[in-house]
Amino acid sequence: MKKHVWTEGNMKKLAVIGASCFQEPLISKAKDMGLETHVFAWAADDVGEKIADYFYPISITEKTLILDKCREIEIDGICTIASDLATITVSYVAEHMGLAGNTIETSLVSTNKHEMRKRFKMNNDPSPESRMVASASELNIDELKYPLIIKPVDRSGSRGIFKVQKVEELNMAIEKAKEQSFQNKVLVEEYVEGKEYSVEYISFKGRHIFLAMTEKYTSGAPSFIETGHIEPSEADTNLLKQVKKVVEHALNSLGITIGASHAELKIDDQGNINIIEIGARMGGDFIGSHLVPLSTGNDFLNLVIKCALGEQPIVRNQNTTKIAAVKFAFNDTDCNDIEKFIDQYAEKTVKHEITKGRDTVTDSSSRWGYCIAVFDSREEAKILLGLK
Repeated sequence: MKKHVWTEGNMKKLAVIGASCFQEPLISKAKDMGLETHVFAWAADDVGEKIADYFYPISITEKTLILDKCREIEIDGICTIASDLATITVSYVAEHMGLAGNTIETSLVSTNKHEMRKRFKMNNDPSPESRMVASASELNIDELKYPLIIKPVDRSGSRGIFKVQKVEELNMAIEKAKEQSFQNKVLVEEYVEGKEYSVEYISFKGRHIFLAMTEKYTSGAPSFIETGHIEPSEADTNLLKQVKKVVEHALNSLGITIGASHAELKIDDQGNINIIEIGARMGGDFIGSHLVPLSTGNDFLNLVIKCALGEQPIVRNQNTTKIAAVKFAFNDTDCNDIEKFIDQYAEKTVKHEITKGRDTVTDSSSRWGYCIAVFDSREEAKILLGLK
């Protein structure tokens, strides 16, 4: 479906998988870079349909149909952000067209938590002990130590996550998590203590370049939905060095060689690191699109697009002292707190959107809104998140 009539003979063509609000920053950045954008997704009146140069109403899971169209278009690159499912199609098209991208095998491993854990275990990457099951009857209750985390094996966005304290709670948690899984499978893993972090990298030709480590705040049990993030984290030099070593080794274990990656970690009081999961994509929750550039000065979206086109991404020295943060709204109180913050700190507010009176928050997609701001100190950032 053609959206605009203008074109240039030497304009490079970028395919974007997905058209929701999560892809809007990527599409807009590509257009700002002078690229012709070709966007694929179900027709749902999403923002990507409206701003794309060309939109094609094809599901992001229809890999062969998208490949055929991309061959017809003669695209120069293909990418996505903040979507695990879309990375499979990106790799499929890239591999079949000889374009820059991770292998199909890498995308399948990095979007299936069980396969990921198997790869981690094989390569001695620190990660919680886990099992994949379709029902509680498949699990030997003596194999794992309680408490347990139950989650769909192939979903993101805090969907279908439960913390189980005893065996009597196991069956219901597995059945509820399974409802959120595309494969009707769940991962049962041992719960590990520690503060939560995410780590952003950009990779090119197998070389991994660190961008940022973000401190993560959640609603806690049972669903662990993100309430906010502060970037950079408070990790000291020694801990950050160890985190980089662990994450880069794990990226190699998964076979990630190009583009963005988003690692989620837990670090306990003794400094022990556990990898919860790694996505071969930019992190969502505005981490990649907003917090990274605000806190490091690096345009992460630009880096992702450069990699998709097979061009060397240029990462600048990270000498900024800015602190970036995002707070998410779960209820009217949060919305009111955000409004008060904006009134008092308008000059620090970068972007915000809130909608009061929505349904109860069940995952990251049902939150009531957000506020992104940039600060000169961590103490100021904590004010936004209500931490002081």
